Amino acid sequence: MRVDILKRAAWFLVYVFLQTIVFGRIHLYGVATPLLYVYFMLQFPRNYPKWANLLWGFFLGLAIDIFANTPGLAAASLTLLAAVQPYYLELFVPREAAENLQPSMAVLGVTRYIYYALPLVLLFVLIFYSLEFFNFIDWQHWLACVGSSTLLTLAIILTLEVVKSR
Repeated sequence: MRVDILKRAAWFLVYVFLQTIVFGRIHLYGVATPLLYVYFMLQFPRNYPKWANLLWGFFLGLAIDIFANTPGLAAASLTLLAAVQPYYLELFVPREAAENLQPSMAVLGVTRYIYYALPLVLLFVLIFYSLEFFNFIDWQHWLACVGSSTLLTLAIILTLEVVKSR
Protein backbone atom coordinates (compact mmCIF):
# COMPACT_ATOMS: atom_id res chain seq x y z
CA MET A 1 0.00 0.00 0.00
CA ARG A 2 2.85 2.41 0.79
CA VAL A 3 4.44 1.74 -2.59
CA ASP A 4 1.13 2.61 -4.26
CA ILE A 5 0.91 5.87 -2.33
CA LEU A 6 4.50 6.79 -3.21
CA LYS A 7 3.93 6.02 -6.89
CA ARG A 8 0.74 8.09 -6.91
CA ALA A 9 2.51 10.94 -5.12
CA ALA A 10 5.28 10.87 -7.73
CA TRP A 11 2.75 10.94 -10.57
CA PHE A 12 0.89 13.68 -8.71
CA LEU A 13 4.01 15.84 -8.79
CA VAL A 14 4.67 15.00 -12.44
CA TYR A 15 1.16 16.05 -13.48
CA VAL A 16 1.31 19.27 -11.46
CA PHE A 17 4.69 20.10 -13.00
CA LEU A 18 3.63 19.27 -16.56
CA GLN A 19 0.36 21.18 -16.30
CA THR A 20 1.82 24.31 -14.75
CA ILE A 21 5.03 24.49 -16.76
CA VAL A 22 4.09 23.02 -20.15
CA PHE A 23 0.39 22.44 -20.81
CA GLY A 24 -0.92 25.45 -18.90
CA ARG A 25 0.83 27.73 -21.38
CA ILE A 26 -0.76 26.16 -24.46
CA HIS A 27 -3.88 27.90 -25.76
CA LEU A 28 -4.52 26.81 -29.34
CA TYR A 29 -6.49 29.50 -31.16
CA GLY A 30 -7.30 31.04 -27.80
CA VAL A 31 -9.75 28.28 -26.88
CA ALA A 32 -8.10 24.85 -26.67
CA THR A 33 -6.09 24.19 -23.52
CA PRO A 34 -4.92 20.66 -22.71
CA LEU A 35 -5.91 19.73 -19.17
CA LEU A 36 -3.77 16.61 -18.88
CA TYR A 37 -4.00 16.25 -15.10
CA VAL A 38 -7.46 14.75 -15.50
CA TYR A 39 -5.63 11.62 -16.72
CA PHE A 40 -4.42 11.11 -13.13
CA MET A 41 -8.02 10.61 -12.04
CA LEU A 42 -8.85 8.26 -14.91
CA GLN A 43 -6.15 5.83 -13.78
CA PHE A 44 -7.57 4.93 -10.38
CA PRO A 45 -8.17 1.19 -10.14
CA ARG A 46 -11.38 -0.58 -9.41
CA ASN A 47 -12.24 -0.83 -5.70
CA TYR A 48 -9.81 1.91 -4.74
CA PRO A 49 -11.20 3.55 -1.58
CA LYS A 50 -13.64 6.25 -2.61
CA TRP A 51 -12.53 8.57 0.19
CA ALA A 52 -8.92 8.31 -1.02
CA ASN A 53 -10.06 8.96 -4.58
CA LEU A 54 -11.80 12.14 -3.41
CA LEU A 55 -8.75 13.29 -1.44
CA TRP A 56 -6.38 12.73 -4.37
CA GLY A 57 -8.73 14.62 -6.67
CA PHE A 58 -9.17 17.54 -4.30
CA PHE A 59 -5.47 17.93 -3.53
CA LEU A 60 -4.42 17.61 -7.17
CA GLY A 61 -6.98 20.25 -8.08
CA LEU A 62 -5.83 22.45 -5.22
CA ALA A 63 -2.19 22.18 -6.33
CA ILE A 64 -3.15 23.07 -9.89
CA ASP A 65 -5.25 25.98 -8.62
CA ILE A 66 -2.38 27.33 -6.57
CA PHE A 67 0.11 27.27 -9.42
CA ALA A 68 -2.29 28.26 -12.21
CA ASN A 69 -4.09 30.99 -10.25
CA THR A 70 -7.51 29.48 -10.85
CA PRO A 71 -9.06 29.69 -7.37
CA GLY A 72 -11.07 26.54 -6.78
CA LEU A 73 -11.84 25.66 -10.40
CA ALA A 74 -9.67 22.59 -10.72
CA ALA A 75 -10.30 21.48 -7.13
CA ALA A 76 -14.07 21.55 -7.53
CA SER A 77 -13.98 19.93 -10.97
CA LEU A 78 -11.57 17.15 -9.99
CA THR A 79 -13.43 16.43 -6.75
CA LEU A 80 -16.65 15.95 -8.71
CA LEU A 81 -14.82 13.76 -11.21
CA ALA A 82 -13.32 11.72 -8.35
CA ALA A 83 -16.81 11.16 -6.98
CA VAL A 84 -18.16 9.96 -10.34
CA GLN A 85 -15.20 7.93 -11.67
CA PRO A 86 -15.52 4.76 -9.51
CA TYR A 87 -19.18 4.33 -10.34
CA TYR A 88 -18.70 5.06 -14.02
CA LEU A 89 -15.80 2.59 -14.23
CA GLU A 90 -18.08 -0.19 -13.00
CA LEU A 91 -20.10 0.13 -16.21
CA PHE A 92 -17.09 -0.99 -18.27
CA VAL A 93 -15.59 -3.68 -16.07
CA PRO A 94 -17.02 -7.22 -16.02
CA ARG A 95 -18.10 -8.45 -12.59
CA GLU A 96 -15.63 -11.32 -12.69
CA ALA A 97 -12.68 -9.00 -13.41
CA ALA A 98 -9.90 -8.51 -10.89
CA GLU A 99 -10.63 -6.36 -7.88
CA ASN A 100 -7.65 -4.06 -8.51
CA LEU A 101 -8.16 -3.71 -12.26
CA GLN A 102 -6.68 -0.46 -13.49
CA PRO A 103 -8.48 1.07 -16.48
CA SER A 104 -6.29 1.34 -19.53
CA MET A 105 -6.55 0.89 -23.26
CA ALA A 106 -4.78 -2.47 -23.01
CA VAL A 107 -7.26 -3.80 -20.44
CA LEU A 108 -10.54 -2.33 -21.72
CA GLY A 109 -9.77 -2.20 -25.43
CA VAL A 110 -9.65 0.89 -27.60
CA THR A 111 -13.37 1.46 -28.08
CA ARG A 112 -14.37 0.78 -24.47
CA TYR A 113 -11.54 2.97 -23.21
CA ILE A 114 -12.68 5.85 -25.40
CA TYR A 115 -16.25 5.34 -24.11
CA TYR A 116 -14.80 5.38 -20.59
CA ALA A 117 -12.50 8.40 -20.96
CA LEU A 118 -14.52 10.72 -23.22
CA PRO A 119 -17.53 11.33 -20.90
CA LEU A 120 -15.29 11.76 -17.87
CA VAL A 121 -13.02 14.26 -19.64
CA LEU A 122 -16.07 16.04 -21.02
CA LEU A 123 -17.64 16.23 -17.56
CA PHE A 124 -14.45 17.65 -16.08
CA VAL A 125 -13.95 20.23 -18.83
CA LEU A 126 -17.64 21.18 -18.78
CA ILE A 127 -17.59 21.86 -15.03
CA PHE A 128 -14.19 23.58 -15.21
CA TYR A 129 -15.19 26.05 -17.92
CA SER A 130 -18.68 26.57 -16.51
CA LEU A 131 -17.13 27.66 -13.23
CA GLU A 132 -14.51 29.74 -15.02
CA PHE A 133 -16.96 31.63 -17.23
CA PHE A 134 -19.69 31.66 -14.53
CA ASN A 135 -22.17 33.04 -17.03
CA PHE A 136 -23.40 32.14 -20.45
CA ILE A 137 -23.33 35.55 -22.07
CA ASP A 138 -20.56 34.47 -24.43
CA TRP A 139 -21.86 30.91 -24.82
CA GLN A 140 -20.20 30.37 -28.20
CA HIS A 141 -16.75 30.99 -26.72
CA TRP A 142 -17.65 28.75 -23.76
CA LEU A 143 -18.78 25.99 -26.13
CA ALA A 144 -15.63 26.35 -28.24
CA CYS A 145 -13.45 26.10 -25.11
CA VAL A 146 -15.30 23.05 -23.81
CA GLY A 147 -15.30 21.18 -27.13
CA SER A 148 -11.76 21.95 -28.21
CA SER A 149 -10.21 21.40 -24.77
CA THR A 150 -12.04 18.09 -24.44
CA LEU A 151 -10.82 16.87 -27.82
CA LEU A 152 -7.26 18.06 -27.25
CA THR A 153 -7.08 16.54 -23.78
CA LEU A 154 -8.57 13.26 -24.99
CA ALA A 155 -6.13 13.12 -27.92
CA ILE A 156 -3.18 13.52 -25.55
CA ILE A 157 -4.57 10.90 -23.16
CA LEU A 158 -5.10 8.40 -25.98
CA THR A 159 -1.59 9.07 -27.26
CA LEU A 160 -0.19 8.41 -23.80
CA GLU A 161 -2.21 5.19 -23.57
CA VAL A 162 -0.86 3.97 -26.91
CA VAL A 163 2.70 4.77 -25.85
CA LYS A 164 2.16 3.13 -22.46
CA SER A 165 0.83 -0.07 -24.00
CA ARG A 166 3.91 -0.58 -26.15
